[in-house]
Amino acid sequence: MLPWKRVLRPLAALLLTAAAVTAPATTAQAAGAPSSGWNDYSCKPSAAHPRPVVLVHGTLGNSVDNWLGLAPYLKVRGYCVFSLDYGQLEGVPFFHGLGPVEKSAGQLKDFVDKVLAATGAAETDVVGHSQGGMMPRYYLRFLGGAAKVNALVGIAPSNHGTTLSGFTNLLPYFPGAGDLLAKNTPALADQVAGSDFLDRLNAGGDTVPGVRYTVIATKYDQVVTPWRSQYLSGPDVRNVLLQDLCPADLSEHVAVGLFDRIAFHEVANALDPARARPTTCASAFD
Repeated sequence: MLPWKRVLRPLAALLLTAAAVTAPATTAQAAGAPSSGWNDYSCKPSAAHPRPVVLVHGTLGNSVDNWLGLAPYLKVRGYCVFSLDYGQLEGVPFFHGLGPVEKSAGQLKDFVDKVLAATGAAETDVVGHSQGGMMPRYYLRFLGGAAKVNALVGIAPSNHGTTLSGFTNLLPYFPGAGDLLAKNTPALADQVAGSDFLDRLNAGGDTVPGVRYTVIATKYDQVVTPWRSQYLSGPDVRNVLLQDLCPADLSEHVAVGLFDRIAFHEVANALDPARARPTTCASAFD
């Protein structure tokens, strides 16, 4: 493959996601640097937290960089925490979540099975950012995941796709642009509002029985737009707007997944509703 073609894939991804869904750290981190105690396959869930938590990164993210904030936050609170890499493209290191969403859901299925086998748990809870909050719904609906997942928590999830503040509406005016996205970065094409993939995913309703759903959104999201499209409808759904909990929270799409402790507090509430405590601006210091 010519060098410029290798560059084309990540550049196309950067264009459609307004520079990045997750901020890359160093090469050493993405290559698997110490991850503050998560992905410890000797971890056994406690009576207080009987289900391991699987973290699912967003588009252009990876299993380390996306979770440098949330994974330690949950780990110190007694959870067994695991994260995977998915949606890798040949010749594109570190920036994952770019392959077809349907195929990525199969990777999540295999990873959940691995985590359950290692921990001895019957079910897991899944927390995902952006595409990582939407893609597991394919696993739940079509790949048997509903029997193995107790709760899905989506942080700024692309549940009904995105218009990228209207940017995707311009694609028809650039002949071949849509085909370029579908060929080189399939996950981006899958996440455009109105895509065939999203039509299949959402046909018949947003949820499946037996799973609790939480969506955590910010009105300052500039990537998954309009932000209300992140919300789900159906039984056992809780849609949360961060600014209803803390009007001073100015986090946008990237920050809400990387370091917003107000969002993290609400994630913890969703994972353990029986011990939930009100989320306020003061939760940033909790």
